[in-house]
Amino acid sequence: MNVQSATGVTRQIAGYVTAATCDELPVEAIEIAKRCVIDGTAVMIAGSGEPCAEIARTYVSQMQGAPESRIVGAGSIKAPPQLAALANGVAGHALDWDDTALSREKDRSVLIHPTMPPLCACYALADLHRTGGSQFLTAFILGFEIEVKIAEAINAEHFAGGRGFHSSGTIGIFGATVAAGKLMNLSEPEMLNALAIAATMAAGVGVNHGTMSKPLNMGRAAENGVTAARLAGLGFDGPAHALEGGRGFFEAFGGGFDPERLVGRLGAPFAILVPGTSIKPYPSGVVGHPGMDAMKKLVVDHDIDPSMVERINVKTGANVIAPGPLRILHATSALEAKFCVPFQMAAMVLRRKAGLEEFSDAFVQSEACQSLQRKVAAEIDPEIAALGKDKVIFEIELVTRDGSRYFQRSEENYRGGPKNPLTFDELGEKFEDCANALIDDEDRDRFLSSVRDLENLSDASVLLDPLTA
Repeated sequence: MNVQSATGVTRQIAGYVTAATCDELPVEAIEIAKRCVIDGTAVMIAGSGEPCAEIARTYVSQMQGAPESRIVGAGSIKAPPQLAALANGVAGHALDWDDTALSREKDRSVLIHPTMPPLCACYALADLHRTGGSQFLTAFILGFEIEVKIAEAINAEHFAGGRGFHSSGTIGIFGATVAAGKLMNLSEPEMLNALAIAATMAAGVGVNHGTMSKPLNMGRAAENGVTAARLAGLGFDGPAHALEGGRGFFEAFGGGFDPERLVGRLGAPFAILVPGTSIKPYPSGVVGHPGMDAMKKLVVDHDIDPSMVERINVKTGANVIAPGPLRILHATSALEAKFCVPFQMAAMVLRRKAGLEEFSDAFVQSEACQSLQRKVAAEIDPEIAALGKDKVIFEIELVTRDGSRYFQRSEENYRGGPKNPLTFDELGEKFEDCANALIDDEDRDRFLSSVRDLENLSDASVLLDPLTA
């Protein structure tokens, strides 16, 4: 279908989100949302010490402005809500450890990193308006819903291998806009204008993978979403058909969209349930995680010592390596390593794990890691590619110096995905790993306890109390 085959899409979204209430949300959606809040906050704290996050905070402090909303983690300061959302968004995506929604459609793979834009908007506006916990959860789930549904509906040309946009920037803005607008109690006409403003502020290209500009896309999506909602609340307007109209968002960014993936599907089912989200066990691009788990199983099961390795051959799909996101052929920095299959294979052989210590410049640049990366070759396998972009599959062959060959295929239901989610204990361990350098046990437990009871909190801003200086 082309963009002219459906009308009123933007208006339908505005009407749906302004009318939705917490009572309509499935219990399971609320519980998953709480997990997303825990995970998103954890990686926000961990990322707050990264150079890109430090630069973002410096920029925000130089802008000055009303100290209305808190920035999470290291160097915590107060700033105008949109700038707090910017700083938190950059920090939250700095390690590429935030969750990912993957499509179930064969024409696309990674849809978006869904938690960070609406979460940053919710934190910024909850601090300003002292929002109740049920409102916080409702706004978050609705922001998640709209951004994922838009990512499902836009033509696949929008993504890697097509026009090359980074959807967490270009589409994440709508999640932040909806969340912010919901917390501000925007009317339907105001929400319609907020979506239109967001459509003209959307930005983010995929060429910046492996640089500071990738987390900037996330920060700007959060910042611009809050800005769009606040402008609309003041009376700023935009076209009522900003998404579906000629020269509108869908046409300009994707060459069109499929209305059947959007119209009549809002909340039916909720995107936080289907396709759901993957909470990452590793701080890197999610499509590499099945391969890392497979390599870990291979080296553990066969007790492979790094000195034994002659070469490693990896076969996967075009949704993983170029034109997919893991397009770095040889990593020389931690940022590059997040998008580099040879590094990820090397890390598992050398350390049998791939956490923050492995995704560091020191480890990436070590002679052992550099040498082993050169023994890894990754290629697109036509049979795997033919299965569709919704399938993330690795077939690994490891050849030892004595000529022995070992094979491992990745699991279909990868760890952390919607069908094999991290347990609450594993999620708590991840939060501790992310936050232990900045937050003591008492504050950590206070935050986790508040999230578990979030729908009953009269003031959701208390979530920020243990997270900021």
